[in-house]
Order: sequence, then C-alpha cells, then structure tokens
Amino acid sequence: MTIVCRADISAVAANLKAAGKTVVFTNGCFDILHAGHVRYLNGARAMGDCLIVGLNSDDSVRSLKGPTRPVNSQDDRAEVLAALRAVDYVVIFQEKTAENIVAEVKPDVYAKGGDYSIKDLPESCIVEAYGGRIVLIPEVQGRSSSNIIKKISGQEV
Repeated sequence: MTIVCRADISAVAANLKAAGKTVVFTNGCFDILHAGHVRYLNGARAMGDCLIVGLNSDDSVRSLKGPTRPVNSQDDRAEVLAALRAVDYVVIFQEKTAENIVAEVKPDVYAKGGDYSIKDLPESCIVEAYGGRIVLIPEVQGRSSSNIIKKISGQEV
C-alpha cells in the first residue's frame, strides 16, 4: 500500500507496535513477481496485523544475483509489491542482507521462505536477541524469478 523511505521505517514500525499491532517483516529481491511470491506474501501477512516488505535495492540484487539482474528496477518492483493486498509497507534497503533493517524494525515475526533454514539466516540471531519469532513459509516448488528467466531464454527449467 505504501512505499516508505528507509529513514522512516523504524518510526512506522514503532507506531504500529504502540497501537498494539503485530508487525511481520520479510525481505527479498522480488524481481519478477509470480504466484510463489504472492502465496508467500499472503502467508506472511496472515501471521500478523501488518506486513512490511524489505526490498533489495538494484545494487544489492546485482551483487546477489549477477550483472544481468534485476530485470525490473527497484522503483518498479516496489510499486508492484505495494499494490498487493497482503503488503502494507515496502522499504528499499541497500545491503546484501536484511540484518540492519531487521534490527531497526524489530518485527514481532520475521518470515522467510522455506528454501532457507533458520540457522543459515544471518538475521536470525538479531530476531532471537530481542525475542521475536522466525517463521519459514513453505516454498512453492518450481516458482522463481530465476526459473522464469531461464524459460524465457530457452534454457531448461
């Protein structure tokens, strides 16, 4: 619904919590939005009253996925995410991981896809330190931006 500047996201989260809302946070590249993303975001939103999505910046996506990514700019990706019913706020972050922004937001629930394990998430120790909960949402097999790109380019998926 709303794209928030990084400098304001801590205050947004604090105000939501002060109003008694359960804040859920997730993050990712969300380069080419697909059904797996939609199901994942709906699942994350169902865990609380408000879903904040941390969106990797174009530079951080390039450092994670390579020089041909992202396909869509951070502004376009943010606009598409913000239009989804499940998403309340979108904030763009520059780092490769969401450790700093998770430490700022301190969500009640930190949600990630089931293709991760809690022990491998760099954000997990931060969430555990302030008493938050980490939830892994089952991934939708075969649904990924990388698979869509491979299919378009004629590579086997």
